[in-house]
Amino acid sequence: MIDHLLQPLICERFLKDARYREGHLRVVNALPERRVVGLHSPEIKQVAKQLSREGGEVVMPDGTCRICANGAEVIRAFEAVPSEILCYEETVIWGYLINLEKCSLDERLAMLGRYVPVLDNWAVCDSYCAHAKWIARADKAVLWAFLERWFDSESEFEVRFAVVVAMCYFLNEEWLDKVFERINGLDFGRIKSKYKTAKGKPKVAQQGTVQGAEPYYVRMGVAWLLATALAKFPYQTRAFVRSSNLPADVIKLYIRKARESFRTRTVEAV
Repeated sequence: MIDHLLQPLICERFLKDARYREGHLRVVNALPERRVVGLHSPEIKQVAKQLSREGGEVVMPDGTCRICANGAEVIRAFEAVPSEILCYEETVIWGYLINLEKCSLDERLAMLGRYVPVLDNWAVCDSYCAHAKWIARADKAVLWAFLERWFDSESEFEVRFAVVVAMCYFLNEEWLDKVFERINGLDFGRIKSKYKTAKGKPKVAQQGTVQGAEPYYVRMGVAWLLATALAKFPYQTRAFVRSSNLPADVIKLYIRKARESFRTRTVEAV
C-alpha cells in the first residue's frame, strides 16, 4: 500500500548481502506469508512520522490511489483492507500511527481494538508497546479494563500484547498483584499459535518456526515480564513464582531471562 515510500529506504546491505538479509529475516521471524521489505527501525519510524504529519498517497488493493490528508486517514486506509496484504513494515507503521495520533483515550482504544487482532509477530507487537508512551498518562483503570479482553484471548499475539503492555506500564505497587493474578490465570493450552515448533536444532531456522513449546511468544513474554518484575520487586516476584501455577518451562525461561539481564544476573530468581 505504501511500497513507494518504503522501497527507497531499504538498507542496501539487505539487498546485496544474502547472509545479512537472512539474519534480518531470522530475527524478525515473520510468518512465511508476511512479506518483509527490509527496512530498519529508524526508517520505519521516519515513514510513520511523515505520514502522521503530512498524510500521503496509499495504493489500495484494486490499484486505485487514495490521497490521505493525515495519519488518521492512513489508519483508516489500513483498516479498510485485509491485513494479510500488508507487509511487515506496514503493520509496524500502522501501530506507530495510532501512537502518534492526537485524540481522546476512547478514540485511541477504538483504533487499537481494530489493530491488535492484526498482530502476528513479536517484533510488531513489541514495537507498538514500547512506543505507546501515551499509556503512561492514560487512566490506568480504563486501560486495564481494555487489556482484560486480550488476556482472555485465544490468539498468541493478542495475549502477548496484554502481557507486554502490563510489563511496560503496570509493574508498580498499585498494579503488581493484578498483573501477577492475570499471568497466573493464563491457560497456555488454549492459546493458539501459527508458529510451529522446529524439530531438533536446524542449522538454518525456518521462518514461522520457534525453538520451544507453543505458544512460544506468550511463554517468552511472561518470562520477560517476570524477569522485569524481579528487578523492581524481587521479594514479591520470588514469592509469586514459588506459589504460581505457571508451567515449568515458563519458569525455566524466566530464570534464563533473569540470568541474562545485568539488572538481575546476581539476584536470586526463585
